[in-house]
Amino acid sequence: MHLAPIGAALSILVLLAACDPGGQNASQDTPFAPALDPRGEAVDGLVVGHRLMEAEQYELALDAYTRAAGQKGLTGEVLVALGSANLELGRLNQAEKQLRSAIKKEPDWPEAWNNLGVLLIETGETAEAVEVLRRAFAMDNGESDAIRDNLRLAIAKQENTLYDDELEQDYTLVRRGRGQYTIRSATADEAEQ
Repeated sequence: MHLAPIGAALSILVLLAACDPGGQNASQDTPFAPALDPRGEAVDGLVVGHRLMEAEQYELALDAYTRAAGQKGLTGEVLVALGSANLELGRLNQAEKQLRSAIKKEPDWPEAWNNLGVLLIETGETAEAVEVLRRAFAMDNGESDAIRDNLRLAIAKQENTLYDDELEQDYTLVRRGRGQYTIRSATADEAEQ
């Protein structure tokens, strides 16, 4: 009996199976990553970044947007994405620079103006935020609920800074003589009585 040639043939088949270049027959139980397909195409970094933003993975989204910037350049869309990720990460100065650059590149894009408005609300620049969001709302023809809600928030914040509820009091006019009036707090009048 000649078992040696059959054993050698089986060992060669086992070795060839282990050398599968495409990884198509690789076991799922292996701890190693599948082989890289050199013909494969990468998924767009903006798409990946948007999905990561939805999943609240802002640091990973920023990495994906940075890869997209390397592939596409610093387009308005990429700058808005980078600025939005930095805004979520609390990096307000970086986000502001990126969003303002995006607006210079894409001045007619309402979403870019909206994101800048949100940033301005966060930084306490309420008056500028109202103007920026009004511009975004007008460009969008009032179709976006998000822009409308952000504009309402900015206007409410602006009104609250002008008229603080805690400082609001009832006032009365008090005549001091002929044609002279003084404004006095209603609580001061009650204290005198």
